[in-house]
Amino acid sequence: MAILDLSSDVVSLTAALVDIASESLAEAEIADAVDAALRTYPHLEVVRDGHTIVARTRLGRAERVVIAGHLDTVPANNNWPSRLEGGNLHGLGSCDMKGGVAVALLLAASVPDPVRDVTYVFYDGEEIAAEFNGLGRLARERPELLAGDFAILMEPSDAGVEAGCQGTMRIEIRTAGERAHSARSWMGSNAIHALAPVLDGLNAYVPREVEIDGLVYREGLNAVGIRGGVAGNVIPDEAVVTVNFRFAPDRTEEQAHQHLQEVFEGFGLTITDSAPGAMPGLTQPAAAAFVRAVGAEPRPKFGWTDVAQFTLLGIPAVNYGPGDPIYAHKADERVPVEHLHRVLETLTRWLTT
Repeated sequence: MAILDLSSDVVSLTAALVDIASESLAEAEIADAVDAALRTYPHLEVVRDGHTIVARTRLGRAERVVIAGHLDTVPANNNWPSRLEGGNLHGLGSCDMKGGVAVALLLAASVPDPVRDVTYVFYDGEEIAAEFNGLGRLARERPELLAGDFAILMEPSDAGVEAGCQGTMRIEIRTAGERAHSARSWMGSNAIHALAPVLDGLNAYVPREVEIDGLVYREGLNAVGIRGGVAGNVIPDEAVVTVNFRFAPDRTEEQAHQHLQEVFEGFGLTITDSAPGAMPGLTQPAAAAFVRAVGAEPRPKFGWTDVAQFTLLGIPAVNYGPGDPIYAHKADERVPVEHLHRVLETLTRWLTT
């Protein structure tokens, strides 16, 4: 079994984590290593759920924060094992998000007496379908393990605070027609042509901008796919457009669906995928103190991350981790060494002062 040394420096620990293969659904070895390493620290209570590890302090502090990171990676792309080069640690998962996991593990080991109680969560199955997501599993089945006043997801955020996240909903709009020979098109009804009002509505749509906790979230409504057609000489009897709605976190999924029904009135909608947004909660005392500790203006998160799992539990959350997210999942995935040190120092200061 791989052994992790939580007394090592953050760069060495990140490299050690990268060098443990942990593609989604193959997290057993890294979960075993994390579990074994954390259980050597008496100030932590450690609970395991499948390949998800929860470690927490129980000091009776007035606040509890949750710091979470996923252990799995996407499939390798000739980018494993790790290598240190030019101020960056390269390798599969270095950015997304074993650098953040290394920071959280070192905090768990080296800060036995934090000013806030801390729950550390290291979970599996983030990079694949939601049914495998270990954080989501805990939220559904063991929410008491995630209880807290504020949460930090160690997603790569260029070492800055990205607060909350957008919700996302994908729908299909299907039109029906009647087949006919294209030489006698008047004998049929063209389902593709019937989509014209949908496309016109998308072109005319003005996205809403909403300010939450001083951050401006901009919504978006776009066609992301279209299909239809039978043959080059046949009037199509069915056409489908797929639309993705990225909505601000002040809308619930139900409100997002209602909005889409209003936009596309007269058309039937089928939801194919949906996930709620996450409120930033920057007015919460722990969140405000965290933003001050980081010392940079927070940004809204455009996109969806697992911070939404915490919103479902009523816990405000932010994304904060080392690495530029543009390198996530790329063959040249990397994390700056300076980010690793800066994020570790910032979180250590926040938890001890």
